Amino acid sequence: MTAIVAPNIDPHLIETLEKVSDPEIPVLSVLDLGVIREAIEKDGKIFIKLTPTYSGCPAMDVISDDLKAAFREEGKVAEVTLVLSPAWTTDWLSEAGKQKMEAYGIAPPLSATADKEVLLGNQKIVKCTHCRSSNTRLVSQFGSTACKALFQCEDCHEPFDYFKCLK
Repeated sequence: MTAIVAPNIDPHLIETLEKVSDPEIPVLSVLDLGVIREAIEKDGKIFIKLTPTYSGCPAMDVISDDLKAAFREEGKVAEVTLVLSPAWTTDWLSEAGKQKMEAYGIAPPLSATADKEVLLGNQKIVKCTHCRSSNTRLVSQFGSTACKALFQCEDCHEPFDYFKCLK
């Protein structure tokens, strides 16, 4: 089990970090996503530790470039280091981020136990992001990205992504 450790972020950097979005879920900032593990300023330079949502996530290169560009706009240089341990977990998603995700049309992750039952087809508890019905079915273990599964609502018949739980 991954320990929940609060990120080490200099408070004066938060406003800039909030401007950088996840390219795959643009309503989420990197802070909502919980991928920033450290952001400190030392000797006029910003040092950022970034943890990928999963190994090989293609969004990390874009996020790294976007972080550097955001600080460059403020006349600062940022150095971004990818950190793989501890591994990212959906527990690091902010509550506000989960709400934004759902409003965007992606069902937020359930608990690890519930997630396994849902993805094995044993429970119908993923709520449709369109009509809120729990009468949904798994269409594919992989949705628009590897970290999502594709579901369809049996009531309104709309498809939607479910962000899989990662622990």
